[in-house]
Amino acid sequence: MNSSKRKGFIWSGCLLLTFVLWTFLIRTVDVQPAGVNGTNVGFAAVNTWFHRLTGVHMGIYTVTDWLGLVPIAVCMGFGVLGLTQWIRRRSIAKVDRDILLLGAYYVLVILGYLIFEMIPINYRPILIDGAMEASYPSSTTLLVLTVMPTLLFQINRRAKSQTVRRITAAFVILFSAFMVIGRLVAGVHWLTDIAGAVLLSAGLYCLYRAAASSVFQGIRLH
Repeated sequence: MNSSKRKGFIWSGCLLLTFVLWTFLIRTVDVQPAGVNGTNVGFAAVNTWFHRLTGVHMGIYTVTDWLGLVPIAVCMGFGVLGLTQWIRRRSIAKVDRDILLLGAYYVLVILGYLIFEMIPINYRPILIDGAMEASYPSSTTLLVLTVMPTLLFQINRRAKSQTVRRITAAFVILFSAFMVIGRLVAGVHWLTDIAGAVLLSAGLYCLYRAAASSVFQGIRLH
């Protein structure tokens, strides 16, 4: 394993450990019953200050919620590509290895999401349709920041056109920034929920990149 690949795994490990530490701190630092229906919130002073600063904007919440279908469509697109290759080549072993790895990565992301749905760390600062919902880490932020970079990764690897690569890069960056900022100012998550999602997403994506660079010789990383 060369130094570049090793650094990728090290970065991934550091980010994931930071996420674990961040989660622990949220459960132990400045925990107060400041949430909806008196639920406990870590870093309560900072979280409630930021929530009062932004307020609640259900219009932005609705827009970012619907735009969450974009990364889901990306996942489905790669799923269709893998299924098509499987059918045409008549063997799952003949499906492009990067597509198989991508499928495993998406499953890992889904498992991470389900774990935090079953074990709520924080609840949202407001009720959604009259119900309390788990809020940590922000699922929309996690979905966007784990999936959209893989779109850029795959386009950089497969597309020959520099124009296509640049357009994809601009779209991924602008879309991801809009979604994260949108969830921040919508007021449906605590600030620490967004930060946790960013850390987890970065750690998972670095793991994917490191695994890809280890499995595929000659792969172009951007």
